[in-house]
Amino acid sequence: MYNNRKTFIIKILIVLCVIYLAVHVIYSGGPVIRELQQSGRSLASLDNNIETAPLVQDGPAIQVTTNTSKQPPPPADPVEEERVIQPSTSSPKPEKTVFEKVKEITQCLDKPIVPKTQQRGDYWVLYNYVRAERTFKCEETITYTTHADYSFLDNLVPLLEKWRAPISIALHAPGTDFASTVESVAHLRDCTGGLVRELVTFHIYFSTKHVPKEVPKHSNVFEEPYNCSLTPPYLNASSDQMYKAQKKLLYPVNVGRNVAREMAQTYYILPSDIELYPSPNISSKFLDLIAKNTGPLLSKNPKVFPLHIFEVSANSQVPETKTALKELLTNGTALPFHKKLCPGCHNIPKAKEWQLAPESEGLHVFHVGKRNGRFIHWEPIFIGTHNDPLYDERLSWEGKSDKMTQGYALCVLNYDFLILDNAFLVHKPGIKMYKKDAKRAMLAGKTNQLIKKIIFPELKVLYGVRKGCAV
Repeated sequence: MYNNRKTFIIKILIVLCVIYLAVHVIYSGGPVIRELQQSGRSLASLDNNIETAPLVQDGPAIQVTTNTSKQPPPPADPVEEERVIQPSTSSPKPEKTVFEKVKEITQCLDKPIVPKTQQRGDYWVLYNYVRAERTFKCEETITYTTHADYSFLDNLVPLLEKWRAPISIALHAPGTDFASTVESVAHLRDCTGGLVRELVTFHIYFSTKHVPKEVPKHSNVFEEPYNCSLTPPYLNASSDQMYKAQKKLLYPVNVGRNVAREMAQTYYILPSDIELYPSPNISSKFLDLIAKNTGPLLSKNPKVFPLHIFEVSANSQVPETKTALKELLTNGTALPFHKKLCPGCHNIPKAKEWQLAPESEGLHVFHVGKRNGRFIHWEPIFIGTHNDPLYDERLSWEGKSDKMTQGYALCVLNYDFLILDNAFLVHKPGIKMYKKDAKRAMLAGKTNQLIKKIIFPELKVLYGVRKGCAV
């Protein structure tokens, strides 16, 4: 009986203790719990023996205080209930330069200028035989690539004064023409100002059947400065007296074109002829256009950028602006290139509209053309890249049609021709007139047969066919 009463009393005491503790928690800790719930925070634990505990969020630490004096805590600060976002202290990224944008768009790779001697089909080639002192990254400019023999080197300085960017030139120098070629290069580098030495890289090539008697190593080609009081060979060159003419050699124009093109350091190149002078500042204006990367430049088709070509009378100055060019066209002292020789070869789309359009700032795409229809035999000269088809090296200058096979490949590959509005080329002063040349006509006939029977069937196998494309 006594034990039962004792057990009952103990149970009553335990129940009272539990009730007391519950009441104590409700009146003592309840406001803290409600405060934390209202502010959206999670309470992991509450220990009455700890005065304060930090609660870390994305903003500053918040002090959570347990109430040990049964006094309700002060109401929560409404500012504390919101997440504190600190303003960014990092400065905005600087705008990318034109070169950085071009690099990003093209994903191009830099190329070193390395001298080397190699055989190329029936020719020996001295690549980078005389190097320019200045080098360029692939995205920094455009390289003008061209070809010649030494008798045309009087064009190099006027060309360079307008271009003022790198030039890669391949010189045909068989037999005794080699010595005159090297002497001409020496004069250009030492006696015409610093642009040639700074910007022009020379390559030399010759037939395996007409190797010069002596070919100095590239490192020893200019052991002494050139005597500038001497007349350079290119100023009084007579084509009839050259080794090439005496041996009745054809001029392998496309070998030179391809050598000069392949050695260019830059991603963008302008394969052209040494007598075609460009309007100034094309390189920088063109890169500005590429960096914008809008409109027709976003097309997925491969693309090149043709330049209009003109010729002026012998006593005229080469115009430097489109406005000046339009004046010469109006008074008849300038004509579209080869208008009196081969008008269809350089009949460029929207030519009349281009001539009527006023000059504007910078460069823009005037029109997107194709090499088909009325322009099926168009031989454009354009700014392109190393990815474009090369020229067929079996074709010669004397046999004509030396760019037609490349034009067919561009057509079949569905190239877009993005014609530029304010850039153009002007031939060395002097209007070209048609003259009968029985020997060249015979060679042109043979070239046409070569293209028709051998080259064109190869092109159809390699590139395929497309309606409207022809050689």
